[in-house]
Parts: sequence; structure tokens; C-alpha cells
Amino acid sequence: MDLGNQRASGSVEDRRGMGMVGGGLGVGGIVVAVIAYFLGFDAGTAIQVGQQVSSSTRQESGPARRGTPEDQMGVFVSKVLGSTEDVWDRVFKQSGAQYRSPTLVLYDGQTRTSCGTGQAAMGPFYCPNDEKLYVDLSFYRDLQQRFHAPGDFAQAYVIAHEVGHHVQKLTGSFKRLEQAQARGKTEFNRTSVRMELQADCYAGIWGHYAGTMNQLSPGDVEEALNAAQAIGDDRLQKQAQGRVVPDSFTHGTSEQRVRWFQRGLDSGNPKSCDTFSVANP
Repeated sequence: MDLGNQRASGSVEDRRGMGMVGGGLGVGGIVVAVIAYFLGFDAGTAIQVGQQVSSSTRQESGPARRGTPEDQMGVFVSKVLGSTEDVWDRVFKQSGAQYRSPTLVLYDGQTRTSCGTGQAAMGPFYCPNDEKLYVDLSFYRDLQQRFHAPGDFAQAYVIAHEVGHHVQKLTGSFKRLEQAQARGKTEFNRTSVRMELQADCYAGIWGHYAGTMNQLSPGDVEEALNAAQAIGDDRLQKQAQGRVVPDSFTHGTSEQRVRWFQRGLDSGNPKSCDTFSVANP
């Protein structure tokens, strides 16, 4: 990517290196276990995640640093966030609305959120309660080494996807997920897949406008498509357990993720990202 002329966002909260203080059991372990369960982990894994959080400490030491970080990776993600702000501000204005940008939180290992205690094992995630997206930058190492999806645009795609969830919060789509949760895990999973595919499509919309802003380099789109394919539910389940269980999908198959990202990339139009109006997304 060519982000040389892109302004860096100041909506960054840097909690890296802060550590955690305090201790004792809290609701964080329970919350994360529930999140893990709904994300398709088996019960044993969910309990392990919950125990890891509960047995750990729950409060960061000292205030977080705010503004653009000074390290190379911190600057990069801040510029990516700035690019998403510019794009979605433009898109919202086209429909007569005003965009409210999220905050990007960088952290190590685990951190407090308004959705419970988050940790790196969950991967990057968005919390609608505090409108913040949380990223432990070690995920990018996993993206390259474990998922074989290297490249700076693949890294940017991850942030753009989480920003896509923020767009869903602003446009009311998260209500669908809340309603589905009341109808049980199967319906929650089905709705979650449509939510994730829509966020992929929104990431594609950002990529569309990033291209018009001359921020894309040769091979960038292929990097993002490779990343979307690498983290499809079918591929991840096949790698982890040797079999695929469609009813437990929460993010969509590799083919679906690539297809919806490409749709947003080609159209640049949020209306093309209505994953809820099609019978088979």
C-alpha cells in the first residue's frame, strides 16, 4: 500500500506494554467464554478461554496513550484507520448522514472492554458497546505465518473489516444480532455469518475508494482476497479439527468471504452489501 500522503488518525488508544494489575475472579471470564461459545468454539475451548481470563488480572496499570503511536506498525494502522475515516465520511455524506469514527485500541495479550475482557486469542474484534475496535498486533504475525496471508493490504483489510462492524452499529444492523441471540445458537450463528459477510463487503467498499485515492499498489487486492480466503470458517475448521460443521459457521466460508469482499470492491456502494436480503449469501 502507498499511505505516504495519508493522514494518521488520532483516534488511537495505545495500551501496549501497560500490563494488568489487580486480580481475583470477575465477570470477564464468563463473558469471554460465552463469546467463544457463540463464535463456534467447542465447550471445552470456551471454558479454557474463560478460565484464562478469570485467572488473570483485569485492570490495566496507568492511563493509555492517546493519539498516533510513534512506532512503524502503530503509524501504519493509524494511517489505515485514517483512510477508513476519510472513506466512510465521504460515503455517509453522499446519503446525507454523518459518520462517527470508532477508536482503535492497540493492546498486548488481554484488555478490558465494554463487552467483557478481550484477549489476543480471540483475534481482532469490535465492541459495539464502546464503539472501539481492539487489535493485538501479534495477530498480524499469525496472519502471515499461521494463515499464510502476508502483506500490508491484508493487514489493512483486517482493520477495514472491523470498521465495517462499526458501520453496522451506526446503521442499526447490530439489532439483528441481538434479536437472533434470543432465538438460540443456531439462529445466532446464521445471522452472525450474514453480519460478517456484510463487514467483508464494507471492507471491500473501503478498498474501492482506497484505489481511487491511489493508495493501492500492484498485488494489494490479491493480498486481501488471500486473507479473506484464509480465515473462512470451512478452511479454519478443516485445519483445526479435520472436518467442517456448517451449522457452527459464524463468519462464512472462504468462497463467501472472498465473493462479498469483491462485491464491495467492485461496486463501492453500501447498497450492494445487503447480505440479509438474499436467500443464500
